[in-house]
This record gives sequence, structure tokens and C-alpha cells, in this order.
Amino acid sequence: MTKSHRLSPADLQLWRHVTESITPLNRRGETAPTPQTPAPKPAAALPAAAAPTPPPEPARPRVPARPVEIGVVADLDRRSAERLKRGEMEIDGRLDLHGLTQTDAHAALNRFLAASQAMGRRCVLVITGKGFRDGNGVLKSQVPHWLNQAPNRARVLAVMPARPHHGGGGALYVLVKKVR
Repeated sequence: MTKSHRLSPADLQLWRHVTESITPLNRRGETAPTPQTPAPKPAAALPAAAAPTPPPEPARPRVPARPVEIGVVADLDRRSAERLKRGEMEIDGRLDLHGLTQTDAHAALNRFLAASQAMGRRCVLVITGKGFRDGNGVLKSQVPHWLNQAPNRARVLAVMPARPHHGGGGALYVLVKKVR
């Protein structure tokens, strides 16, 4: 060590205090037996400034435990819920997933919801299409799952099937949470 990197006596004392509780591992990852040595007598209590403080945990978006279900409105006032069900809310943005692969559609949905929330959009329309055969298209079935996955679940307040003039069974109204 260079002279500028030497530990002060207080740092050495703190280091010894921290390493007393460490149990070394052997090569197989098992704890090695430690020799029984008497604990050194503490000379003095560590100064309060020398005690390390754990770094604060990064803020994580709160993800609700309850999954969002199509047609079920919770955490929304009655008037807004009725307006959403009737298709009376102003649509602030549209995302058409027709012709996209699942991977591209999933990425597009994630980007669209993030941008919509950042721009303060409240009600958006996600057009999945009905599918080719029996009305059970791949995107139609996958979008509700994607809406319940992080980070989208933290952005979505409610999901309703769209009214016929907005796409009916091949589209969804998504109510986006406000950024706080």
C-alpha cells in the first residue's frame, strides 16, 4: 500500500470489528471450522461516525398484488368505471398490433404504455385483432398476460373490452395510472 492508502487506526479497529463475524469458506463452498480464539477486549466503543450505514435501497415501482382482469374495475371511482365500460372516455392514444410477431408486439406494448404514462395519457386503445379462425388470436390472448407482467402491471389501472365502434372484441381500453 502506498502511504495515501493506509488505514487510520479507527478504520483498522472498524475492520477488525467487522471481520470478527466472518466465517471463511473452504474450496467446496462449505464453511471451514474456525479456530477458537478469545475475542479481543474492546478498547472503546466505535465512534458513531465510523459505523457504516447501509446504502438506501433503490426505489422500486409498487406492483399491485392483484392481477388486472378484463372487465373488472377496482381502485376506480364509479363514474369513471362506467364511462370506461361504455367507451365514453376520450382515447388519448392508439396502438395497433396487427401484423406484428409476439416478440415485436410485446416490445411495442411495453414502449407504448411507458410513453403513454410519461406523457400523461389516461385512456388508450390497444388493438390486438380477433385472430384468423375462431376469434382467439395469439395477440388477443397474450396482451392480458403482458399487461399483468412487470413493468406494465404498475402502469395499468383497469382494462375493458372495447365497444364495437372502437374494435369490439379485437381491442381493449387500457386505463393508465398517473405518474406520482
